[in-house]
Amino acid sequence: MADIIDLPDTTRRDGGGGTSRAVVVASAVTALGGLLFGYDTGVVSGALLFLQKSFGHLSAFDRELVTSLLLVGAAVGALGAGRLADRIGRRTTVILTAAVFVVGVLAAALSPVFPFLVATRFVIGVAVGSASMVVPMYIGEVAPPRYRGALVSFNQLAITSGILVSYLVDYGLSSSQNWRLMFGLAAIPAALLGAGMLTQSESPQWLVAQGRDGEARDVLARLRRPEEVEREIEVLDRNTKAAEEELGSRALLAPKLRGLLTVGVLMAVFQQVTGINTVIYYAPTLLSNAGFGSSSALLANVVNGGVNVGMTIVAIWLLDRVGRRVLLLSGTSGMVVGLTTVGLTFLIGGDHLHGGGAVVAIAGLLVYTGSFAVGLGPVFWLMISEIYPSNVRASAMSIATIANWAANFAVTVSFLTLLNAITNAGTFFLFAGLTVVALAYFAVRVPETKGRTLGDVEERGAKAAGRAA
Repeated sequence: MADIIDLPDTTRRDGGGGTSRAVVVASAVTALGGLLFGYDTGVVSGALLFLQKSFGHLSAFDRELVTSLLLVGAAVGALGAGRLADRIGRRTTVILTAAVFVVGVLAAALSPVFPFLVATRFVIGVAVGSASMVVPMYIGEVAPPRYRGALVSFNQLAITSGILVSYLVDYGLSSSQNWRLMFGLAAIPAALLGAGMLTQSESPQWLVAQGRDGEARDVLARLRRPEEVEREIEVLDRNTKAAEEELGSRALLAPKLRGLLTVGVLMAVFQQVTGINTVIYYAPTLLSNAGFGSSSALLANVVNGGVNVGMTIVAIWLLDRVGRRVLLLSGTSGMVVGLTTVGLTFLIGGDHLHGGGAVVAIAGLLVYTGSFAVGLGPVFWLMISEIYPSNVRASAMSIATIANWAANFAVTVSFLTLLNAITNAGTFFLFAGLTVVALAYFAVRVPETKGRTLGDVEERGAKAAGRAA
């Protein structure tokens, strides 16, 4: 296997850029899309326990369907958002995404029959997939290099916060079993996202790609130090002109980009096949089946969500200090430990845990979730916003995001069936083995992008990837 893709360090030459209030506000507003991403993927974990109140008995397949149809919609949304973001701009795409969120979650809350709820989950998924692709791309394009890791990871913090909020809502509404309100509350941040983006500027990279250098210069004047504006405009202009010779999907398959496209796609797949969303979606169901009551299972889920948020904050603090690779490799190693612990607990104690066995299983889940939150969780979304040239960034991120949602769907739609087929222990050992494979791949192939401007990555990264492929 080839050596690590090398992206030369340009931190000293770049100077890092400013952290103006405008950049922070733009990142925070856009990250509301991440909050919706997290909330709408996490809220179903509690709602699954109460859907029978309105729809009668639901089979394991019914529960897998209402969970996984969101993921099918997300793959569709990611594909469409990539094209929209190139055609109408990043900002406008986010505004349209917010509108789809509002329609989808209100429809879900008012579902008269179960098939209608399943259909609304697909619509919500379209918005989730769009947000998962365009939000980190927009933030990555407006953020200065020195703080891009932290600012793009606002999105990951928002995702984990959204998951935690959904767990708290599920727990708070567990006594009333009001699953409709669980879904419907997402309309509030969706409306705030749409309204907030109306106050934001378009991405300077997209403006340059459209030949609107004057507007891009005005935007950068609010987001960068004065001495950095012209240099960034020059780099973006140069890269845009160089890219005109190879636009479209063929550019992604060119030797100089093929290696980086492979890195993004495989990181996307590994993020899901290592099992994280089975914990997010099915932890209450798993814990309930293991002997916990509904309320206790949801409370344990809240603790897990709190660890997810806390470790994401740690990641934001460290990403631009220690780099992406250190967190990715150490976090993935921790995931192996957590999954192995859970697997051993179920192997020794059986599928129905009590006392100390239950405590150890929850501890293993917390280690696993925290390790994901500090490593593979934020690093994947950050890396795919950094490593691709501007002319193909939307398309490349769209492909990686589609791969992520497709893998998410495959794991989610089969998880409950897998538990029945190979037991709880076998399922978690399977995830642990796949995580070991992921760790080996990351160690060999994933580049470091800490402190580099997007222009520097564009100019040098693809060439290095072509040599390494």
